[in-house]
Amino acid sequence: MSRPWHAMSVEEVLKELGVGREGLSSQEASERLKKYGPNEIKEVKRRTALQMFLDEFKDVFIILLIAATIFSAIVGYYEMLQGGEFMESFADVITISAIVVLCAVTGFVQEYRAEKAVEALKKLAAPKARVIRDGKEIFIPASEVVPGDILALEAGDHVPADARIIEAVELKASEAVLTGESTPVGKELTVLKEDTPVSERRNMVFSATHIVYGRGKAVAVATGMNTEFGKIAEMVQTAEEEETPLQKKLDRFASKIAKVVIAVCVLIFALEAFEVVMQMHFEIEGFIQAFMSSIALAISAVPEGLPAIVTIALALGAREFAKRNAIVRRLSSAESLGAVTVICSDKTGTITKGEMTVRQIYVDGKLVEVTGVGYEPKGDFRVGDDLVEPGGSLSLLLRIGALCNNASLRRNDQNNTWEVFGDPTEGALIVSAAKTGLWKEALEKSFPRIGEIPFTSERKRMTTIHKTPEGEVHAYMKGAPEVVLERCSRILEDGEEKILTEERRRMILEVNEKLAGNALRVLAMAYRRLPETMAEHHDDEAVEREMVFVGLQGMIDPPREEAIEANKLCQKAGIKTVMITGDHKLTAVAVAREVGIYKEGDLVLTGGELDKLSDEEFERIVEKVTVYARVSPEHKLRIVNALKKKGHIVAMTGDGVNDAPAVKAADVGVAMGITGTDVTKEASDLILMDDNFATIVKAVEQGRVIYDNIRKYARFLLACNFDELLVIGTFAILGGIFGETMFPLPLLPAMILWINLVTDGAPAVALATDPPDVDVMDRPPRKPEEGIMHGMGAFIITSFILQATGTILVFCLEYYVWPSHPWMLPGGIIDEAARELTYREATTTAFVQAAMFELFVVWNCRSEKHSVWKMGRKAFENKFFVIADLASVALTLGITYIPITQQLFHLTGLSLMDLAYVIGVASWGLFIFPELFMGRKVWKWE
Repeated sequence: MSRPWHAMSVEEVLKELGVGREGLSSQEASERLKKYGPNEIKEVKRRTALQMFLDEFKDVFIILLIAATIFSAIVGYYEMLQGGEFMESFADVITISAIVVLCAVTGFVQEYRAEKAVEALKKLAAPKARVIRDGKEIFIPASEVVPGDILALEAGDHVPADARIIEAVELKASEAVLTGESTPVGKELTVLKEDTPVSERRNMVFSATHIVYGRGKAVAVATGMNTEFGKIAEMVQTAEEEETPLQKKLDRFASKIAKVVIAVCVLIFALEAFEVVMQMHFEIEGFIQAFMSSIALAISAVPEGLPAIVTIALALGAREFAKRNAIVRRLSSAESLGAVTVICSDKTGTITKGEMTVRQIYVDGKLVEVTGVGYEPKGDFRVGDDLVEPGGSLSLLLRIGALCNNASLRRNDQNNTWEVFGDPTEGALIVSAAKTGLWKEALEKSFPRIGEIPFTSERKRMTTIHKTPEGEVHAYMKGAPEVVLERCSRILEDGEEKILTEERRRMILEVNEKLAGNALRVLAMAYRRLPETMAEHHDDEAVEREMVFVGLQGMIDPPREEAIEANKLCQKAGIKTVMITGDHKLTAVAVAREVGIYKEGDLVLTGGELDKLSDEEFERIVEKVTVYARVSPEHKLRIVNALKKKGHIVAMTGDGVNDAPAVKAADVGVAMGITGTDVTKEASDLILMDDNFATIVKAVEQGRVIYDNIRKYARFLLACNFDELLVIGTFAILGGIFGETMFPLPLLPAMILWINLVTDGAPAVALATDPPDVDVMDRPPRKPEEGIMHGMGAFIITSFILQATGTILVFCLEYYVWPSHPWMLPGGIIDEAARELTYREATTTAFVQAAMFELFVVWNCRSEKHSVWKMGRKAFENKFFVIADLASVALTLGITYIPITQQLFHLTGLSLMDLAYVIGVASWGLFIFPELFMGRKVWKWE
């Protein structure tokens, strides 16, 4: 084929395909089906449930925990060889393994459910097709359509393949799903230039679009994956899956923790090995013990709870999304919306409703504003602030629009919406009339149609003839303003017919230009009283002359009212919104200006202009562009990639097939649940079940809340994990040098396990349910390069040093300064029984202090800007957190007095005096004010 199909004549196309107007023979069609394959979109191989589950273990943090589990098992096995109990030796192994499995199962369940909720890539294709074979018109499964088949098309049909028009009678197709064009595209027999873009190929119809008006025939030129729809589906299927911003941050965080753990292992091992050498003990057991001690200490620094808390926070967030009409397909994407810096939004059906609406009317020399959005017949007519009552010229104008019309308006009781069947432009005229109580069905009974002169692209007008209730015969005309004016000799003003002077013609055309300049599609209305002789027999030319001009109706696919508010919130939150559409530049700018996306000085690019720019040139200006018009799927993909190269976190919203590749490539792909195609849903991370742009803003807010709560826990966890490492590491080294009797460990392994799991666990989970800060949508998006620990360093260091100091202080006071049972006798003699009793009391005070400090400091981990003292009543709003913290306090103090837990954890009951001063020391945690450390960076890892 030397030229594309749209650049060839009908005869050339038929000759190239080897088919006549009578269609293929059944035998030839069968042979072509074997050659070209079924007319279907091939699905990529889906992940099995097992693959989805195993993918959960690819997370860097999970791998770190698995490594910790293996080393814990080695330590546990060594302890058992030394005579330790199984449960005590393998407690860490069991606990960390349970956390790993919990994370994997939670993530798998959420993603598996979401995958099942959006399955079926091929549902969009037409199930049946009407073709001409062996000279006869027959119905066949759409999957059996082959290149060369002659398709018979009429209003309501889905187009089963890409096809070249060979006959057209007022044929119009809705191509919004493919190109983003909001108005139906007229189809005609013509030959176009080779470089004509898809959205302007008036002599072609495309797979997955549908016919809204007229009838015609077309010869199939491409099927299956070779269609424009198939090419887009292939782009979606072959696009690589990228990690979300949260996954990247957690991976970096895990890598940093791993470095800390390795450094601690090496340091502790080196110090203990040095001690073995200094004591001249060269037995291998000494070095093994040094290695095991270093591993055990390092494991205590691993934040094993973080993956579980992150997973729980994301799962709870996904549940909140569901309450707000959004399905999260990838769990980590629940947070990612909170990080977006740019939202690239399709216009048709996303920012707008995809429903043409009359916005302005020109009648009686006045411009009338019409309120209401979409097909719902609700709205007012106003001139300035004054309400206009229907009647006179206005009612006649609306009646002409409703009756000179082949569309219909119906209410869908299932979802409580209004739908237009037929041309959306004609539907807008029916709705504008219905807003004043002029319902088309009732008008047709009072003014029955007795004749019609149909619209053609050459005539650019349509006329219908009606009987009036008074028995008169009236002709009603609508069409392009300049064409209708040519047929008019008079004008109706204030109920009186007047001569249509050249001055009046000029004024009407100026109004038309003004309305068209605001991106409104303008239609003129006129009427004429006909002689009764024309009721049954009429000449078209005789009817369409000496008409009376009544007025103009200007319409547009307007923005959703909630989209305007949503965009304001986005701007307030520091998020840039970019409109990307296949629609005309003028229309796109008008809608973008009304929503607030476009402002004076912003750049607007068309697809053609974008093609002329190199990648380097485009990247230099991409941040200044707010509107893209007449773009193709490849353009959308290029826009998203250019923004990502500039360091932005990009969300792409869309519903049509044309949006799918860009939705897939974006950091967060957002599909529409009602109007969205299955291909787009398949490519997305998030699906809006109500197709409401405003839901995105709620999702952004929830995403920020999720990330804030993850940071709260990370800060709490790091602030409280490293104190144990500092305390145990210090005493392990001193004990190695001066002997374990003089410097025994203040905290035992069982106590550390209780603190890390029970004391930390419940309040940490409760942090994931904390309500948002009041300013969550008043601050700009966080910088993409910022790590999870950004700005936490000073708080974390202060906290764990204070906690370690408090733990060491109370231990030393109980063990050295005022022992309850003096154990160091004169002459350096040690009373081992007394020392054991004193040591148990000292470790109990250290355990209670360490645990209670964490339960106090967690209150100051709930906000980065305000301490608990400044939160007021808001500090107690999260009842789950308050209960969790009090329960942890009760459990921690309780095990020191219950005999069986005293034995398990090597504890003893404290006197009220001891308990009071220990809690007093622990209360230092309430006085670490986060506002003092805001923005203070103390290490490069933040």
